Amino acid sequence: MFSNFPPRHRQLLGLSLLAAALSLGACHNPPSSNALPAAPEIASGYRTDMQTRHAGKHMAAAANPLAAEAGREMLRKGGSAIDAAIAMQAVLTLVEPQSSGIGGGAMIVLWDGKAVRTYDGRETAPAGATEKLFLQADGKPMAFPQAQIGGRSVGTPGVLRALEMAHQKHGRLPWAQLFEPAIRLAEQGFAISPRLHTMISADPFLARSPDMAAYFLNADGTPKAVGALLKNPPLAAVLKRIAEEGPDALYKGPVAAEIVAKVQGHANPGSLSLNDLQGYRAKERAPLCSDYKRWQVCGMPPPSSGGVAVAQILGTLQALEQRDPRYTLANLKPQKTSLPAGLEPAPQAVHLIAEAERLAYADRGLYVADSDFVPVPVAGLIAPDYLAKRAALIGERSMGKAEPGKPQGIQVAYAPDRSPMRISTSQVVAVDDLGGAVSMTTTVEAAFGSHLMVQGFMLNNQMTDFSFIPEENGQPVANRVQPGKRPRSSMAPTLVFDRASGELLASVGSPGGSQIIEYVAKSVVGMLDWNLDPQAAVGLPNFGSRNGPTELEKGQFSPALKQALQAQGHEVNEIDMTSGTQAIVRVRDAQGKASWAGGADPRREGEALGD
Repeated sequence: MFSNFPPRHRQLLGLSLLAAALSLGACHNPPSSNALPAAPEIASGYRTDMQTRHAGKHMAAAANPLAAEAGREMLRKGGSAIDAAIAMQAVLTLVEPQSSGIGGGAMIVLWDGKAVRTYDGRETAPAGATEKLFLQADGKPMAFPQAQIGGRSVGTPGVLRALEMAHQKHGRLPWAQLFEPAIRLAEQGFAISPRLHTMISADPFLARSPDMAAYFLNADGTPKAVGALLKNPPLAAVLKRIAEEGPDALYKGPVAAEIVAKVQGHANPGSLSLNDLQGYRAKERAPLCSDYKRWQVCGMPPPSSGGVAVAQILGTLQALEQRDPRYTLANLKPQKTSLPAGLEPAPQAVHLIAEAERLAYADRGLYVADSDFVPVPVAGLIAPDYLAKRAALIGERSMGKAEPGKPQGIQVAYAPDRSPMRISTSQVVAVDDLGGAVSMTTTVEAAFGSHLMVQGFMLNNQMTDFSFIPEENGQPVANRVQPGKRPRSSMAPTLVFDRASGELLASVGSPGGSQIIEYVAKSVVGMLDWNLDPQAAVGLPNFGSRNGPTELEKGQFSPALKQALQAQGHEVNEIDMTSGTQAIVRVRDAQGKASWAGGADPRREGEALGD
């Protein structure tokens, strides 16, 4: 049954089935109304056989090997990096439905060889949404499952419009050709992977969705087995229409009508309408680029908090080094360990990075939201003098919980967003024959989104990325629900350049909800400060702080490191930190000849493929 899986996926099978069995035991007891949402992207093991991939011409990486192969197929045909990304997204809709798809949104950072461009395909709140969307009759916020499951949480999907916009400007292959791999797989079938099986088995709400149950479960209600062939004719038909008609096939006509009917007709209805779908517009935004030592790092501006936070973390670390040579990260390299990742960060490096992250997350919670609706002081938040003042708050002992700063450009007083942070998503990166590159983070928000399935694809629950509480003590929360607004994201697709030459050095990004910022910051520091190859950088144990406990990836850190952090005043929390980071880096041999090196996160099933 499992012979069609690569060896490294077969090695995960035992772990996946065990996790599934354990999860099934919990499925009969849905979370209590007071429980915070568990991370839906549950762990499925750490692959120890991952190797850096090398290529001379082009490369594509994604969280599933079938998606990575679709990207490479387009690159082999002379396609651009965005062509590869579109093909990968179409396949991910099919093979990784818990994480992303055409019913969700995406953020894209693209290098066309001349300039960095960013495309915002974030979902928008329907026109009928109000600030009180997630408040109960007594004024208290809903429990997360109550908000997530059904039509209430569905925002207007944006990924196809963003991909269309980027393709019109940077695509080289015909739009229709980009959907051929996904259509082929949907019609002929693909083998259920260990990770997808685990996610299906662990979901306590899937069986209550008739469409999902019919697709993912056997007649007796058990999950379809790892290796079972899964075909999706309805999605194949939709993708054929999108290939022929463009995104209008989803935003207008019978597919759009079915989306609206599912959302509005659910027992937990939403207000998404045909007008919302037909009126959706992707946006090209100015990239957020900042200097970090001898590099320039470019990411997404608001409504993503990812680009701002990564820039703040790196800028704070740079200011720390300028203040005190003892804080030079290059001197705090990871050390070899017998633990699965093979490397362990230095305790002092974990301390400094976690403290810088506390400061960034404190600002994120107060200031960052959709800049089309609220003034976000982006320039002030990443200004070197402001970050130097923030860095001065970091000492040898943990500050525990950071307070927001007061950057230049504040125009309105906002209340902090105290909503729980969510976790899910997927990531693709690609570089093409002409040196173009893309980093795209794509999501349906929580695992399997709203649990509404339309024609073989999942609808997002992105509305739950808004604050459930619209105001506090008479002050509005910046990230409150408003009609047409885009919810704050943590997506941090990132491109790195050599500041002196302007040459592209790396394309990187990760899924992981609010933890994306931690994962991307760790990987960038790993590649730039510690000179790790991309596979080692993304495989490095995850750690950081979202302005709460210092988080360490479970099973990847020594008792000595934990003790060292606790001695510095850290409250240490060991948790699963299921990133899905992909990275492609330019490397040069002894003769100066350039090529590409790629790494895929060992915590998922991804792969980097190139020629």
